[in-house]
Amino acid sequence: MISSARRPGPAARARGVAASLLCLVVLAGCTGKGDDSSPAPAGAAAPASHIVTGPLCEALPAGTEPGNPAALTGEPVDVALQWITVLTTFEAAVRASGLATELRGREGLTILAPTDDAFLRKFSAANWDELILSRTDDLRELLNAHLVDGSHSLADLVAAGDITTLDGTEVTVAPDGPMARIAGDAQTLCVDYLATNARIHIINKVLGDLPTTAHEDDHIGH
Repeated sequence: MISSARRPGPAARARGVAASLLCLVVLAGCTGKGDDSSPAPAGAAAPASHIVTGPLCEALPAGTEPGNPAALTGEPVDVALQWITVLTTFEAAVRASGLATELRGREGLTILAPTDDAFLRKFSAANWDELILSRTDDLRELLNAHLVDGSHSLADLVAAGDITTLDGTEVTVAPDGPMARIAGDAQTLCVDYLATNARIHIINKVLGDLPTTAHEDDHIGH
């Protein structure tokens, strides 16, 4: 028997095609079969593999905020440092020392990056200005005390127990609950930021052999 139902017109057929395409898009997103090989944009949320951990992380950009961990995975390390809001002093030192280009060109790097507060506790304003403006060799040596060859997670560093920084110093890495202590008393605060060629761990103390001068006059201004 021939059906007497009316055939859908052009508008109805177009709506049906659009609905089918929408279903395919949703299914692709849910099953994870879409192409995710390109770097995450600045507004992308961090997938599980790009989640950072530590007590300070909740105060830093997350979710879809600019500077969130997923967005930084597509950036070279010198650019990634600019987006981590508690590392402005360290990032300024990298630029002033001329190391930015060198860091970008390395195949793999681990950065133990002290917070702005850590620099405040370490250097007086006059001492820091002198380092930034005229003592480039000392500044580079200071930065090298916070750099390790190869891109290592915090778990890798703890498992190794000892690491050698680029200034040639061997420092211990000991577990401290879910975090770690570096060189005895530097605590990790937010770890495992990924950049295209590096991994960044935020710590609460400046490493290296330079003397503490913060007590001598006003603190570093930001």
